[in-house]
Amino acid sequence: MRYRDLADTGVQVSNLCLGTMMFGGSNNADRDDCSRIINAAIDAGINFLDTADVYSRGESEEIVGAAIRDRRDEVVPLRR
Repeated sequence: MRYRDLADTGVQVSNLCLGTMMFGGSNNADRDDCSRIINAAIDAGINFLDTADVYSRGESEEIVGAAIRDRRDEVVPLRR
């Protein structure tokens, strides 16, 4: 995985970002499946997650939070 500086913050983020807009609601309500996707992405070196409180009316953020609970220090969520 390639990484780049996030402006002048000193934080490095992966060139790839996992978008979580389709997690929850009528898109993918299987929280275990979503968690597997998130953890597979982190295992592959992705540390950059895109989430927002409007994705599935906040359910996406709940799913992401639960999935990264024990790995929070490995990711840099982008909140819009």
